[in-house]
Amino acid sequence: MSTFGSLYRVTTFGESHCKAVGVIVDGCPPGLPLTEDDVQPQLNRRRPGQSNLTTPRDEKDKVVILSGTEKGFSLGTPIAMQVPNLDQRPHDYGEMDYYPRPSHADYTYLEKYGIKASSGGGRSSARETIGRVAAAAVAEKYLRLTHGIEVVAFVNSIGNISLDPTTHFAVPEDAESWMQRWQNWWSTLANVTRAQVDATEVRCPDPDVANRMRARIVEAKEASDSIGGTVVCVIRNLPRGLGEPAFDKLEAKLAHAMLSIPATKGFEIGSGFAGTTVPGHIHNDPFVKKEDGSLGTKTNFSGGIQGGISNGENVYFKVAFKPAATIGQPQETTTYGGTDGVLAAKGRHDPSVLPRAVPIVEAMATLVVMDALLVQLSRKSAMQLLPKEGVPAVLTGELEKSR
Repeated sequence: MSTFGSLYRVTTFGESHCKAVGVIVDGCPPGLPLTEDDVQPQLNRRRPGQSNLTTPRDEKDKVVILSGTEKGFSLGTPIAMQVPNLDQRPHDYGEMDYYPRPSHADYTYLEKYGIKASSGGGRSSARETIGRVAAAAVAEKYLRLTHGIEVVAFVNSIGNISLDPTTHFAVPEDAESWMQRWQNWWSTLANVTRAQVDATEVRCPDPDVANRMRARIVEAKEASDSIGGTVVCVIRNLPRGLGEPAFDKLEAKLAHAMLSIPATKGFEIGSGFAGTTVPGHIHNDPFVKKEDGSLGTKTNFSGGIQGGISNGENVYFKVAFKPAATIGQPQETTTYGGTDGVLAAKGRHDPSVLPRAVPIVEAMATLVVMDALLVQLSRKSAMQLLPKEGVPAVLTGELEKSR
């Protein structure tokens, strides 16, 4: 479906070569200061043509807010936003009339709907994500103003070139050095900024690693090929208590959101697959009392979520993106009728989708958090209306205070 969320509901519309793409946001709290200037920066980070590492399609992606605001404030009514498709070249896709492109959605969309867009990827195109990014920019401002929540993503790997020092699963003989690698990684996640991420065109915050990644992307581009990788995202200052067990756990909603992004092929949270290789006495996150008097954890292998609910630590996860399916090399395939042939793809495409995927990952994480926060705030508001007398201390975690 084209709608995401429960209380903060986002419905995107448009295809890759139609007149415009956009989004309708239902559930934005009224009174939020909001203009196009709040939305445009994230769209600028997502738009094509930013460097020679991305598609040369020249779209300005200028957003217009059509409804839901007045005099610079949200009204609480649906917010409609639209971005025109200006640099359309549907004639680049003539061969699609005969061939389903390898690893694209042409064939599966035709099988599902009995009809397909004849140019570009239609709804499966990354142009659809413009609406997600716009909707998330609205939510991001609310989260920042009310809770100081920060969402930062960056390119973690291109091919086999990786920033993450915990990528190697095995615990070395010196378990202390293995733990130190994790401590260093958690420090990186706690301090990385969007300014650091955007300082390199690859969107990797480490300049040396970014240069190696850039060379690998250029190598793929010169070979008329593509290369995949991973994006890491961290959510900071997240309130405790977000997530709805049993089926809408916070990590489940994040996985759902991330795997809805075009070209994604994998998701892991916290220690992820690396955590499966160590014993529990190493992997468990002991609780400690923090300076503000609240409980926290000494380590964060859980990735800020336990039992499907945020625990107040940084939430972090990794998303895998496949190599872009459209490449310039001729590929042996068949027509829709089953006749063997060779497809030489035309059009303008990314040798790696990773740099432009960063704001999309941030957007989907923001939408999940916004929806979860509104659900939890509604629960708390309802609970506060009830009398508090008589509730046993053993049920409220205050047994120690009652001694």
